[in-house]
Amino acid sequence: MNRAESKYFRTAARMDEALIECLEKKDFEYITVKELCEKAGVNRSTFYLHYENIADLLGECIEYTNRKCFERYDTDLADVESRLRTGQPEELILLSPQYLWPYLEFVRENRRLYRVVLSHQALFRTQGTFSRLFDRVFSPIMDRFHYPEGERTYIVRFYLGGLTSVVCHWLERDCADPIEQIIGICMRCIMPGGEENG
Repeated sequence: MNRAESKYFRTAARMDEALIECLEKKDFEYITVKELCEKAGVNRSTFYLHYENIADLLGECIEYTNRKCFERYDTDLADVESRLRTGQPEELILLSPQYLWPYLEFVRENRRLYRVVLSHQALFRTQGTFSRLFDRVFSPIMDRFHYPEGERTYIVRFYLGGLTSVVCHWLERDCADPIEQIIGICMRCIMPGGEENG
């Protein structure tokens, strides 16, 4: 990375941080470019060099966060999608320690951001993320297990809603409980008695 790119990414990171800090205190529509620039330590012309508006900054923040989270998994999405269609059934259980650990570790390291995301779900377009996950990940799994079409959305919402609720409570406790404990709770909810039988 050259100096210009490095400077760009440092500025972008400061702008992301300023946006998160503002969202912790107020609703998105009340945040101003002036306020963001003051918090990030940049001038307005620098802001407009990078973004058209605050919504642009928010979009970049979401993309960057999703990319950083996915980088925790030593695979790419095309490989995951291929395995969903051809892998063994035991490889298709995504709510497992193998998949939960990197996600929960990322949440713990970025807990300020995740508190903001969970308290502004419409703003962070979590519904769009759900739709992409459903189409690209969960639907192929349910094809493999022959789930009826009419039940699929309910089943995925049940699992993701439960996981989100557990993560929200963990965030309320400032992620004080160990990750392995949270994984154990999730696994017992998904497969009661599974740990004793496994």
